[in-house]
Amino acid sequence: MPTEKKTKMLKVILAEDHNIVRNGIRMLLESEPDFEVSGEATNGAEVLELLKKNTEAELILADINMPQMDGITMLKAIRTNYPDIKVVFLSMLDNEKYVIQAFKEGAYGYVFKNVSSDELIFSLRQVNSGHRYLCTELALNLLDRSLQESTVFTTPLESKIDFSQREVEVLHLIAEGLTNTEIAEKIFISKRTVEGHRQSLLEKTNSKNTATLIRFAVLNGFIS
Repeated sequence: MPTEKKTKMLKVILAEDHNIVRNGIRMLLESEPDFEVSGEATNGAEVLELLKKNTEAELILADINMPQMDGITMLKAIRTNYPDIKVVFLSMLDNEKYVIQAFKEGAYGYVFKNVSSDELIFSLRQVNSGHRYLCTELALNLLDRSLQESTVFTTPLESKIDFSQREVEVLHLIAEGLTNTEIAEKIFISKRTVEGHRQSLLEKTNSKNTATLIRFAVLNGFIS
C-alpha cells in the first residue's frame, strides 16, 4: 500500500498585541493545510523568548508597532541571532520611511492589515520561497508617488519577454489592484493558477515585488 505523502508544515510565530486581530489571523492560517501557528506573542520581546525556548518557526508575522519591543528592534535581534527566520511586517503605516527601514533591516515582507486573506497567504508563501513581498495596495501607492515625482521615465528597456495572452490579462488585473481571488473569479480560473501566473510574471521580468513588476510593465508599454 503506497505511503501517503505528508504536507510539510510552514511554522509561523504571530506577534500582535491586539487579541482580536491575532486570533483572526491564527484562524486564517490554521484553515490552510500547510500552515501551523507555532507560537503567539504580544511584542518583540516575547517573540525572542519563544525562540530562546526553541519554538520552531520559518516565518514571523509581526505588527511593526508593538509595546515593550517594536518590530524593527525585534527584527534586528532576529537577523543577528536567527538569520534563517524570515520576518513579514503587518501594519497600517503607509509611510515610505517605515517600509524602506523595514527592508533595509532585513524584512522579507510588508503588508497592510486590511489585505485580503488570499493576499496574506500568498505573501507568506512567496516569502517562504525566498522572495520579498510588498502588498499590492502599498506597491501601487508607491508607484503613484514615483510617477507624480518624476514626469519623465528613464529609457524603456529592450524587452523580448514572451508573455502569454493569459499572463498579459493577469498583469492588467494586478495593475488594477485586484486580489488573486478577484482575478480568479473575473477570468474563471483557480486562485492557485492566478498565483502561478503572478509568480511567472515576477520571474520573467526579474521583478522583486508588485511595484517593480508594474513599473516594468509601464516602461515597456504592456500597460498604460
